[in-house]
Amino acid sequence: MESLDEAPGSETARQNNNPWERENRSEICHNKSLLLGDPVKPCQQTRIIVKEWLLKLMCCLGTVCGMKWYGYAALGILTAILSFLMDLSVTKMLRAHQWLYTKLEGNSLLQFFCWTLYPACLCAVSSSFSHNICPFSTGSGIPEVRTMLAGFEMPHYLSLTNMFTKFLGLICTLAAGSTVFLGKVGPFVHLSTMIGAYLSNLCTLIQSTKKERAAGEMLVVAAAVGVASCFGAPISGVLFSVEVMCCHFALRHYCPCFFSAACGALTFRLLSVWSGDAETLQALFKTNFPTAVPFYPLEILLFAFLGLLCGAASCCYLFFHRRILRFIKTNSICIKMLTTEKGLYSGMVAFLLACLTFPPSVGRYMVSKYTMKQLLTALLDSTQWTSQSHNASVEPLLEWSSSGSPVYLSLAVFLLMKLWMLVLACTLPLPAGYFMPVFIYGAALGRLLGEGVAFTGVTSGQQWASINPGGYALAGAAAFSGAVTHTLSPALLAVELTGQFSHAVPILLATLLANAVARSGHRPSFYDALSISKKLPHLPSLMKACPRLPSTLVGQVLGVKSVQLQKAAGPEEVQHAVNTSTETQIPVVDSHESQILLGFVLRSELLMFLRHCETQSLDKHMDDVCSIYPTSVLLSPHNTIQEVHSILSLVEAQTLYVADRGRLVGLITWQEMKRIIEDLAKEI
Repeated sequence: MESLDEAPGSETARQNNNPWERENRSEICHNKSLLLGDPVKPCQQTRIIVKEWLLKLMCCLGTVCGMKWYGYAALGILTAILSFLMDLSVTKMLRAHQWLYTKLEGNSLLQFFCWTLYPACLCAVSSSFSHNICPFSTGSGIPEVRTMLAGFEMPHYLSLTNMFTKFLGLICTLAAGSTVFLGKVGPFVHLSTMIGAYLSNLCTLIQSTKKERAAGEMLVVAAAVGVASCFGAPISGVLFSVEVMCCHFALRHYCPCFFSAACGALTFRLLSVWSGDAETLQALFKTNFPTAVPFYPLEILLFAFLGLLCGAASCCYLFFHRRILRFIKTNSICIKMLTTEKGLYSGMVAFLLACLTFPPSVGRYMVSKYTMKQLLTALLDSTQWTSQSHNASVEPLLEWSSSGSPVYLSLAVFLLMKLWMLVLACTLPLPAGYFMPVFIYGAALGRLLGEGVAFTGVTSGQQWASINPGGYALAGAAAFSGAVTHTLSPALLAVELTGQFSHAVPILLATLLANAVARSGHRPSFYDALSISKKLPHLPSLMKACPRLPSTLVGQVLGVKSVQLQKAAGPEEVQHAVNTSTETQIPVVDSHESQILLGFVLRSELLMFLRHCETQSLDKHMDDVCSIYPTSVLLSPHNTIQEVHSILSLVEAQTLYVADRGRLVGLITWQEMKRIIEDLAKEI
């Protein structure tokens, strides 16, 4: 359904009967203006020749496909390059920390300071740098991006300064390693959105057109590219954009999202091959699951139980997360530190987490020496650790059982400690992502169940002795992360990351059941909780915080009654309406007594009517000269806020009229809807 601005009889259609001719004429004028030089500048002739060749190149490229498609390709390639450079920098910094810790072997005190001060200083630098350069760069960025995609303008979150600050701050955060246990998915979606905003402006400048729809489309595409460039998973990146970012995903976004995400994923994989990290284009976490019998039919029940278990665990995690967000918003000490001493707070929290993960202490039960990538690789290992515990020939088992305790104890301690440590790390005021940590946590939960089932099969001598615990880890990762975010895209992401399509059915089953448990009772997701905590005007998140909000009637929140004209209005009444209202469409009623809505009249036609009345001294009524256009969509005062917001988003209209039994009650504009949602966000 097209916008109301494109309805028959609109101002643009009346100015020119051939819009294509007008567009070509404006483009030719724009190209000619580019060739006009400044006589003061040197090498004027050379500049004109270069510009002329650039214009010819642009015309040749434009004949193949629209310039926006080159923008989509550039978005995917640039985002993938940034992702690769970030991973390369973080890997070198983590290796430097590990090298220094190994060189200090034999001196426990120096090793302790090396282990704790390195991440603490990095987190303090990341937080201080972000706070002093651009305070909007902290956090995930996904709640803000969702709010912008819903139609709200937040220009500070798309600035070049924010992109620079978030990129460097995120490198410092990731270099702290598994001690802080934070990822990069959320901030990288935000970074991709910033790149998309600048590319959208560039395409608009080249095409000499101003289209808000094209700008919003580029932001939707950028959200999908952010995930695809992090993992080289284009399909799950598009599904993530549909589920998390957009309330109403338009069909026209479908092909651009897949095209740009494929460009980003391909570039990210090729850069890995060219740098020597991989031999060919393959899954990021390559696994060697058995293909003959991936899982037994009765194991479907165990995967279903794992989904329910992950759903219950996600409810606990989200409960503690909401509690700590509420605590830091109300506690006076936390408010003071997070307002004035963000660097000190981040350093203290990172130092506490590093002390708990120090390898000679509790850290030996949590495999603290592993990076997050090594953790996930080890948890997805298809070998049964319980059957190898006597010879300990498997490399992941050597680290998980290095304390001399059983694997079950290490996995249990890892799950219990990382639950509250991750909740505490989420309060750090620095650029950080929260998806990958919960993905690894779910893998550990699934691994614990898989090892328990495998041990039962070995001791009982049943056919389940050859069970694959790595499959449970993969299903647990998808189920827990999907339950935390209230999405199903992690199921597809798990398949794309590992290439294990044999476990697609149990992974999807576990993710569905985990989502069913997590969504029960209208509980907010992780990103919804962040939006509610920041009081962002994002309607789906606000509905989770206030269940009565969807039933709020639009008639209860209507503002002052709009300016209106009766059908037989004279020049004086029309002049008063034009001076009072700034709307491009003014409603027309049969009479002020009946208030029966007939339609709307364009402001441009009213101005033309007034000019004719002044120049020709006409004594006519408005309906004799101006056209009254019928309204395509009419609202009722009994419609809810959710219904009105959905209609505004789908119809892409700026103004909708509210009528009760044909009588005009008021109007709802997009700006008015934004004001209503912002007021609701402040009240929650």
